[in-house]
Amino acid sequence: MLTRFSFARTRLLTWWGALPGLSSDALLYALSALFALGLGVTSRQGAQWQWGYLATAPYALCALLAYGFHRLKLRRTSMIRMALLTLVLLGSVAIPLGLEARWRVAQPEVGVIQRAGDNLSKDRNLYPSYDKHGKLINPIAGIPAYESFFPYFPLMGVFGLPSAETHKSKGLTDPRIAMSLLTLLASGLALGLLRTSTKKKIRVAQFLLALPTGALFLSTGGDDMPILALMLLGVTALQRRQNNFAGISLGLAAAMKLTAWPMALGALLVARDSKSRSDWKRIALWVVAIVVVTVAPFAVRAPWAFMSNVFAFPLGLTSVASPAASALPGHILTTLWAPAGHILAPVTFLVGGYFMAKYLRRHWPLTLSQILAILSLVFLTMMCVSSATRIGYVIYPLNFALWSWACTETVVPEKVLAQTVSEF
Repeated sequence: MLTRFSFARTRLLTWWGALPGLSSDALLYALSALFALGLGVTSRQGAQWQWGYLATAPYALCALLAYGFHRLKLRRTSMIRMALLTLVLLGSVAIPLGLEARWRVAQPEVGVIQRAGDNLSKDRNLYPSYDKHGKLINPIAGIPAYESFFPYFPLMGVFGLPSAETHKSKGLTDPRIAMSLLTLLASGLALGLLRTSTKKKIRVAQFLLALPTGALFLSTGGDDMPILALMLLGVTALQRRQNNFAGISLGLAAAMKLTAWPMALGALLVARDSKSRSDWKRIALWVVAIVVVTVAPFAVRAPWAFMSNVFAFPLGLTSVASPAASALPGHILTTLWAPAGHILAPVTFLVGGYFMAKYLRRHWPLTLSQILAILSLVFLTMMCVSSATRIGYVIYPLNFALWSWACTETVVPEKVLAQTVSEF
């Protein structure tokens, strides 16, 4: 059975790799159109189904255009692919985001960030609500209990400042606008500096920004997108051995959300100076400095509330159930047996740490491509064992795998991951 699966996967990868760029783009955009239409029909979340209906036509149009240009058998297709990518971004991100911001339709995290920006502007505690001994303290009236938590580091609240300063909560002051602008600027700079082929850059940009793996999140919620863009900028800086730049980029991401920490830690293992010597101290100095300066004042002000919001609530360790509850193995096991929620993550960390140490000893020093493949596997594993997670977090392992592929000229992401698994 395993041999047949491996053979089928190899044939699929060979077939996909042999497809011309425009042909593969046409297929990706067609699948995106079907996904968007399906989301529009099936989703009960207002921001999601509206995005689905709005994005279906742009994806379908670009799929037809890509297929049509492919049939013309043009020699130089990179410019056409980039033009179609721009058109997709306009139709699947810019227009839906503008309309949803105007209509004030968003996922819950947008309101959470807006309230954080308001608290920042008025010098109030960013973490007024918290869980203490199984009881929610200071809940915000009129909203679900889980929206009372601010499960981010303080720097994320900056995206809520435009609405707080103007006292308007729609249009250009919507936090998604600021998050999308940072995402586009950081990812555009990163892709411009990334040392890889144009073909790979286009594919990375498609998955990060234009396909539903990016466009859906930019338009409806967006809090993970600036994190990914800053991490890609950090990856590019690591590749070019510009370690101050890498430390600043990864430090900013780590000062916004906990999901950036694995990448920041991984960077310490692969940071090299111009003479190929380890330069982890420079990365660590920038990351620690940025995190401490931005987090310490709020953590010292209300340590219990800070820990409850930033760590306990996202990990499902409070009395308030997180809406991040996709039917993945960790959530299912926790539902069947509550103590599993406190056991799975530590056990996975210990077992994974053992095999990670074994792998590092055999393959030291690691390359940037290798650490990205490892992080992809780590994120995928933690998604599966966490008691409170979203299926949408798959954008992290997916992007890491693509970046791993983009940072090497010889190994595709699936082979890197397969090699990593076999070594473990």
